Amino acid sequence: MAKLTREDFISSLKEMTLLEIKELVDAMKEEFGVDPSAVAVAAPAAGASEDAAPSTVTVSIAAAGVAKVAVIKVVKEITGLGLKESKDIVDNNGVVKENISTSEADEIKAKLEEAGATVEVK
Repeated sequence: MAKLTREDFISSLKEMTLLEIKELVDAMKEEFGVDPSAVAVAAPAAGASEDAAPSTVTVSIAAAGVAKVAVIKVVKEITGLGLKESKDIVDNNGVVKENISTSEADEIKAKLEEAGATVEVK
């Protein structure tokens, strides 16, 4: 028996009545022990979890570490804020940048960790 292609299968379905398609589905349930309609519903749910990943994140300081001055300088460089504002962010374990791409967040995290800070990306 020759293997049916997807196009051949779909063409044959187009020629069937709804009753014939229902009988085909019932036969597939019996033969394979799987409800084809349940598989069709489960597939979009799996794709939805991939879309649930955040497109933007927030980078904040969890701890300044030993080299606090170096961390303040990096925060000042990243944010463009003044020295006092940068120091306040570091002292209060504040947010460095919000609503940024994950790639930008990874770069910022690497710079801050290199300076000695512990960083959270949410």
